[in-house]
Amino acid sequence: MNTILQKYNRRADAIRSLLCVGLDSEFSRLPARFQAAKHPQFEFNQWIIEQTHAYASSFKPNMAFYEARGTQGLAELQLTMQYLREEHPEIVTICDAKRADIGNTNRGYVESIFDQFGFDSITLHPYLGKEALAPFLERSDKACIILCRTSNAGAGEFQDLETNGKPLWQVVAERVSQEWDRDGNCMLVVGATYPDEMRRIRAVAPQTTFLVPGVGAQGGDVAAVVSAGLDAEGRGLMISSSRDIIFSEDPAASARAVRDAINAAKEGIHVSR
Repeated sequence: MNTILQKYNRRADAIRSLLCVGLDSEFSRLPARFQAAKHPQFEFNQWIIEQTHAYASSFKPNMAFYEARGTQGLAELQLTMQYLREEHPEIVTICDAKRADIGNTNRGYVESIFDQFGFDSITLHPYLGKEALAPFLERSDKACIILCRTSNAGAGEFQDLETNGKPLWQVVAERVSQEWDRDGNCMLVVGATYPDEMRRIRAVAPQTTFLVPGVGAQGGDVAAVVSAGLDAEGRGLMISSSRDIIFSEDPAASARAVRDAINAAKEGIHVSR
């Protein structure tokens, strides 16, 4: 098994949690005390990490909110990553960047995301094909999280198109899990808002870990996700919640509540069997 997936599974087992906390630290939504700080996004992230790390198996910064502030935002993302590596090296880090380009450009992204920032994994578009994504896929020390069935309302515009009698999202799931994942370093993005599709994806990709956005603000149901997506080992899911945790009045309590809801759903499945 890939070292990043091993790291994730160890962490998930150690704290009994499949929760991913999204660090979508949009500057305009930061509390006033952080907006006035020298490093607003970093200091806010540091606080959120300390509030929630006991319940988190992964942290997922979204690049957009840091890139929007130019060099200062990227510097604060770098500080965030340094802090996570030094203080919580056991927690998996996900760069939510949804990158994809031709091969030589992807080599630049690989160096930036994996080597400069030090992320464990990154979200990627499959549209350009395996050949273009080779610089990412070849990094057996890291993990590639391929968009499959996304959580947004308009996802079906392309993802539901049929090819050889199958929806495109199913073709992506099959291709990634059966052909691209030669080094065991591929995962899939499968939205919480489409549990029926998630169940079908789990059937064709039984050993693949899913990053699951869409719980909370987007309306995804934790119990439905766990029922549809849990693998045979009782893992296989990174269930992501961002705004509902980091911008709540009590981030620790909010993270704990999501963790507890996930575990309750898992227990319900165990009892029903």
